[in-house]
Amino acid sequence: MSALDAVRARQSWSKVGDTAPGREELVTLVGAAGRVADHSSLRPWRLIELRGADREALGAAIAEAQGDAEPSTKPLRAPLLIAVVASYRPSEKVPRWEQEAVASGVAHVLSLLLDEAGWGVIWRTGHYTRSEPVARMHGLGTDEELLGWLYVGAKPEGKSPGRRKTVDARALLTRPPKLSAEARAAAEEAAREAADKKAATAEKKARKKARKKARKKAKKKAKKAARKSGS
Repeated sequence: MSALDAVRARQSWSKVGDTAPGREELVTLVGAAGRVADHSSLRPWRLIELRGADREALGAAIAEAQGDAEPSTKPLRAPLLIAVVASYRPSEKVPRWEQEAVASGVAHVLSLLLDEAGWGVIWRTGHYTRSEPVARMHGLGTDEELLGWLYVGAKPEGKSPGRRKTVDARALLTRPPKLSAEARAAAEEAAREAADKKAATAEKKARKKARKKARKKAKKKAKKAARKSGS
């Protein structure tokens, strides 16, 4: 199956069976999902797998966040929950929003890979997602934020995930507004200035390199002459 076919076939499964991928299969898929575009290769993300009693602990944390007396049963809807965490790294070049986009990209690609591998997946969130009790339950650091959970399990036999609306790609793939004549002229002038500046910088570097090479050659020649006169 091509990447295009896999993406076109992907669906969210709100109900899944009781089996889930094991850790080794998950490690392989996560390694592939981590290949998403990542400016400066900061790896500003991590994933937390919740199985068994982990899900019950999350249910208790959700109840605490909402002020409920009973634990939430929502985390029990799937045998495996994968918490998606944005782990922000110190960087002058890569802002937090871009780092969060990387973490989100990992989650999207992982959901595609899980679906292609035969597992049912749905990405769930909630108003409690970034609450203090839920963050504490996951052991998040001060520079980390939760983006939600991938609920993963077996695709139920004989059931379909439901229909999805078609994407009007022509309407969503747009072009920028047309520039006025004045704006276009200004943009062209700016481009010329940038090109001239780049050329001047390159020429300056070339002259500097040539002078350095000439000095090195002259020094070598002088040493050779000194050895001859000494002999």
